[in-house]
Amino acid sequence: MSARLQTWLWIAQRGSAMVLAVCVSVHLVTMVIAVRGGLSAAEILARTQGQLAWLIFYSVFVVTVTVHAVVGLRAVLGETLGWRGWLRDLCLGAFALLLIIVGARAVLGVFGAGQ
Repeated sequence: MSARLQTWLWIAQRGSAMVLAVCVSVHLVTMVIAVRGGLSAAEILARTQGQLAWLIFYSVFVVTVTVHAVVGLRAVLGETLGWRGWLRDLCLGAFALLLIIVGARAVLGVFGAGQ
């Protein structure tokens, strides 16, 4: 692997970690406040439906999780199992696609697109 690609993967991993730190914090604080305020899961979902800000926030969350997970898993597979090459990257691409699809479905559920 080229040094340039390694550098970009390193930047993607660290950058996604920073964005995830913010996303996870916002998500957890929001959930704690909502639950302590006496809201049920159904009431929370009812409040998120149609809210563009939550759609954007959770879409960023899903994309960031996907980038972070795939880059990290790529490194783990290469370092611990010695799995390198195009087949590993193809499998990771399929995994990334799966994460995006499942995450997008969850985001659309929170947004209420299926209603």
